[in-house]
Parts: sequence; C-alpha cells; structure tokens
Amino acid sequence: MPFNSIFAWVIKKRLHQIELFRKYPEDVQNELFEKLIEHGNQTVYGKQHHFHQISTYQDFKELVPLNNYETMKPWIERLMEGEQYLLWSQETKWFAKSSGTTSERSKFIPVTRESLEDCHYKGGKDLLALYYENFPNRKLYNGKHLVIGGSAQVLPVADDAYQGDLSAIILKNLPWWAEIRRTPSKEIALMTEWEEKIERMARSTIEEDVYIIAGVPSWTLVLARKILEITGKSNLREVWPNLELFMHGGVSFEPYREAFKELIPFDDMHYVETYNASEGFFGIQDVDGSNELLLMLDYGIFYEFIPMHSFEDTDSKVIYKLDEVQLDEEYALVITTNGGLWRYIIGDTIRFTSKTPYRFKLSGRTKHFINSVGEEVIVNNTDFAIAEASSRTNAIIRDYTVAPIYMDGKVQGKHEWLIEFEREPNDVKRFMFLLDESLRSVNSDYDAKRTKNMALGKPLLHVLKQGSFEAWLQKKGKLGGQHKVPRLMNSREIVEQILQETDYETYEYV
Repeated sequence: MPFNSIFAWVIKKRLHQIELFRKYPEDVQNELFEKLIEHGNQTVYGKQHHFHQISTYQDFKELVPLNNYETMKPWIERLMEGEQYLLWSQETKWFAKSSGTTSERSKFIPVTRESLEDCHYKGGKDLLALYYENFPNRKLYNGKHLVIGGSAQVLPVADDAYQGDLSAIILKNLPWWAEIRRTPSKEIALMTEWEEKIERMARSTIEEDVYIIAGVPSWTLVLARKILEITGKSNLREVWPNLELFMHGGVSFEPYREAFKELIPFDDMHYVETYNASEGFFGIQDVDGSNELLLMLDYGIFYEFIPMHSFEDTDSKVIYKLDEVQLDEEYALVITTNGGLWRYIIGDTIRFTSKTPYRFKLSGRTKHFINSVGEEVIVNNTDFAIAEASSRTNAIIRDYTVAPIYMDGKVQGKHEWLIEFEREPNDVKRFMFLLDESLRSVNSDYDAKRTKNMALGKPLLHVLKQGSFEAWLQKKGKLGGQHKVPRLMNSREIVEQILQETDYETYEYV
C-alpha cells in the first residue's frame, strides 16, 4: 500500500481524537490528570508528597508545590547520576539540554519514552494531520521532509543515559514513519560544527524532491541562502518545485515573514506554527492563516495557569485549571508532564483567544528576554555580562537596554545595545568584546548562535549621552517611582524611539 494511503488512514483516525478534546477539553484533561497521579504515586517524588492522598485537583494543589528549574534541579541531577523512578514510574534515560536559567549555563530536562512518543512525536504527527484537515488530498509523502534541527551532539552522562539537544534525542529515536521520508542523513543532521553542517546539508538536499521544511526560521534562512548561493537559483521553488509547507517554531515568525516571501514568492506556500520546547509540545496552528494555536490536551501534559497580575513564581497563590481561565488575560503556564515534571513553571506566558476550542497566543515570558533566533537571553545573563565587561575596563554603567536587529535578505541579525555610562570604559571596543564573550560563557544557546557569526553577528553598541534614558522616561510620563527602561525586548519600538531622541556614538568591535 502506498505511503500516502497509509498515512491518510492514520491521519483520519487521529483527527477524530483531536475533535474529541476540542469538544470535551475538561473531560480529557481530568482523565489525564488521574493517569499522571497514578504514575506519580509510584515515584520517590510522589511518595514524598503523599500522592496516595490525592483524589481531586484541590488535593493536588494542597500537597504538591509549584516548581521551577531551580527546585527541580536536585531531582534531575540524581536522575543523571543513574537513580531511577524519582520523578516518573518508568526509566528516564535522556536529558534534553536547554538554555540556561538564572544560575546555570544550561539546564537539562528529563525525557521519558512516554514523553517522546505520546508528546513530541504525537505533536509532529498532529501537525501534519491538521494540515491535511485544512488541505485534503495532499500528497506530502510523495516527497522528502527536510528537518533542520539545532545543535545535535549527544553525550553519555551515565550508563545507557544521554544528554543532548531535544532535536538530537528525537532524531536518534524517530519512528519509521517519520524516518522513511526525512532528509538529510543522520550523519549530517547530527553534526555539531554548524558551518560545515550547513554546507553539507545544502549540498545533500538540493537534488532531493523536498515537499516540507521543518525548523527554526533563523537557521532555515541560513540554509536557504546557502542553497541559493550553491545553485545560483533565485528562489527555493526553482530548487524544489513541489515545496509547499514550512513548519516552524522556537521564535516568533513575524520578523522573518518578509524574508520568506522573497525566498518563496508564491501564494500557495503554506506556513504552520508550533509551540514546543524541551519540556513538551503544547500548541499547533490548526486554522490556515491564523496566528492562534490550538492547545493540545492529550499529550500527557496537565495544564495550570497563574494570572500574571498575581504571579509570584513558586510562591504564587492564585492558580487556575483549564476551565477557570478567562479570555484575553495573561497567564504563566504551569505543566505536569509524562516526563516527570510536576507543577513546573515553564517561564512562558499565554493569552487565550477562544475556549471553544481552547486556542491561545504566546504573549511573552515571565521575565524580560530576547529570543530572536533561539538564543533565549534573559536579564540575569546580560547583567552578568555587563558587570564582567565593566569590571575589566574600569567602566561604570548607568543604564542599558538591548533589542535584536532581525536578519533579512540584506541585514545580518545581531543584538543592538544602548548603554549610558556613568564612567566610560578605557577601551570601548574591548568592552564590547568582553561583553559578548561573557554573555557566551553564561548562555550556551547564545554561544551557539554566535559561533562563526552564522545566526547572530557581533553585537552593536550605541553609547548614549548622559541623561538619555531619564529624558525618555520623562517624555513617557514614567520618571521616578518604580518606572524603568526595560532591559531586554524582542520588539525594537523603544530602542528606535530612544535613538531618534538622543545623541550617541556607535561601536562594533572587529
């Protein structure tokens, strides 16, 4: 039987299940909650927190504390040293390396067989199912699926246990139905040296008949430009005539939309957004052309939500389950998963746009951050880098803010720093070098994107005249009190306002 016929049968079956949680979301979540508690009751964590006494959601809230990476880290470290059944009732052998927290360069998220199969792989399959729902009778399995993963090194941490990027763990364990049409080869996909990897990826796929591309927009742009450079073609359809779908996630697509229109200037090219992370797969764009995501409710993840107006991290007192949320209110996302994360605050915030079914938009992070190409830089990272560079160049900082310059067809992506000094560094270009190097030392994702300037170029610095930030705050009516200039932003609005209203000198180290 042809692959397309087999896949169409699987897809139709899955669409019936998706329709079930669209219509009965609370019932599906309640059933899932009971299964998670059953698994948790068999763990050391569950015994410590009296899971045997949990029969209702209220019991769960009272007996199980909110967690973040810092509170879960001791448990994860024990798992990585070889202990088992600490957080989940089955063995935990894989650990997805993710961006650093306030105190760590990298963090490691446990990945179980259940979370891999019932969450991450299910998400990939459902993405195609929902695409088929919008565009019936497609023949995606006639061609190849180009998957652009992140850094893909897998390192042993104990006997029969591994750490690596989630993309590497997924790739090494792909089911046959995904592997049969995937390109490039695992040898290339798992390479860690990105400059060579992009070159080999481009040369190995230009002769393939690619129907689908899946990846982070920034790295996809890097690969696409390399392919056009090698082939001399003007757009990707000249290389792959049947290309019809780009499945993307990881960062906002909006800054890259125009660049992709130039790469693939055809109205029948489709784009589908996902919301997934090392901790789980959470949402898929189920309506063509929409910027809303369907909350996926049967992936082994039980959801809770903390209103941001009362957010106090793990000390938060107001926590809702799904049927208690309101539209257009910002919530911090809390997850309990089949990977062994219990009431885990992931750090993202969302706003619901619909409750029939539950659709949402990502609204930001619980803390200021920059994530233009997947670097996930947080304020603690930049504060550390500023302090290091200032100490070593005899500088004193008055204030600063940072925003990304988004890459497009002509401009390379980079970070743009606006700094007001109390005392300027004795060598501004050395200050910039140290700032960049210090940031790379505390954030492995930023370091990866800065490697050989492939996804992020060298940062740009504008030294503002003294009083610039104060003048901007005063103009906005926010001078004094608790008001301050945001440290990090994905939007360029404030940076551009300030640059228009003040004098500055620009530096970029060589």
